[in-house]
Amino acid sequence: MATPLARENELLDVLCNLTLNQLDTEPAIRTLQTFTNEERKDLVSMAESHHVILRGLTPVLASPIAGEELKNWAAKVILNESNRITNALFYLQEICSCLERSGCKVTVMKSLDHWPDLGNDLDLYTTADEDEVRNVLVEKFKATIQPRSWGDRLAHKWNFSITGLPEAVEVHAQRLGQTGEHTRLAERFVSRRIIRTFDGRSFFVPAPEERIVVATLQRMYRHFYIRVCDIANTAALVESGAVHFAELRASTEPSGIWPGVATYLTIVSDQVKKYRGTELDLPSDVLTAASFGGKVVKTRARFMRIPLVPYAARLYTHQVTTMAARGDVPATFRLSLLPPLASAAAVALKLTGSDKGIW
Repeated sequence: MATPLARENELLDVLCNLTLNQLDTEPAIRTLQTFTNEERKDLVSMAESHHVILRGLTPVLASPIAGEELKNWAAKVILNESNRITNALFYLQEICSCLERSGCKVTVMKSLDHWPDLGNDLDLYTTADEDEVRNVLVEKFKATIQPRSWGDRLAHKWNFSITGLPEAVEVHAQRLGQTGEHTRLAERFVSRRIIRTFDGRSFFVPAPEERIVVATLQRMYRHFYIRVCDIANTAALVESGAVHFAELRASTEPSGIWPGVATYLTIVSDQVKKYRGTELDLPSDVLTAASFGGKVVKTRARFMRIPLVPYAARLYTHQVTTMAARGDVPATFRLSLLPPLASAAAVALKLTGSDKGIW
């Protein structure tokens, strides 16, 4: 009998091959054909966690070797997810339109980067005052404000629930980063936003460079793990030729996160090479600036994990020292709160089984 870790690795490997190597999905589909119903449920659960249900299972429908039973199963899962996405897009457009009409400029971050998949939350960034946004959502949509953690308050982040919308609406007001340390960088998410259309609905989304920035902040400075969607999203963005790397570097060096950006891109490239055989075509200064690559990433608890020590800690130290050297006292102070916040979350998790309310 396979160990839980071996089973987890097999599921993730199948999911990566289906999603990242769509020119050669036959080996993954043959493995999928041997799965029990329980293993299929586990695969769908993992695909949901990695935001690749549609991208991961659509190849099954087009496969000449997949039997009708397997195709029918995949089609049912895809239909359920497509219905969820259609409903979420309807509400998202209504929310964004209402906020814009009220004078609150908003950009949809992260959620639509997974297209044709969608995130589990609807993430917005706004340059408007958080009270204005809160009033619009509560008055116009009868939204309920969710309890806020210490980290949420530092980052000026709010979560709202709306009847009829299973996904939470997460709003970042005027700040980004784990402790809300980024203000000037955050402004670019509105000043450089672009319009894109998804399933007939138009939204303001970040420019390609900011898409990579927000992915870096989430993966390298907050959660410390990589998902299949991160690899697929970023690889597609780089391969499209839309990324202006000089602009990306110029915008992130003053904030001390350029090494994190370069490291994130290198990890993605290494994972692409693992499943496709060829890496991404990244500029030499990206590879030079990277602190480490995909070799340090290990699968654990459903995701590809980045060790906190020494790897993630090294990026955090560079960020703090850069901010301090620039004389950015508010940002440096906010970042100095991160270690005690993380320690409090770890203690709470050990004592109560949850870090909710802190992290």
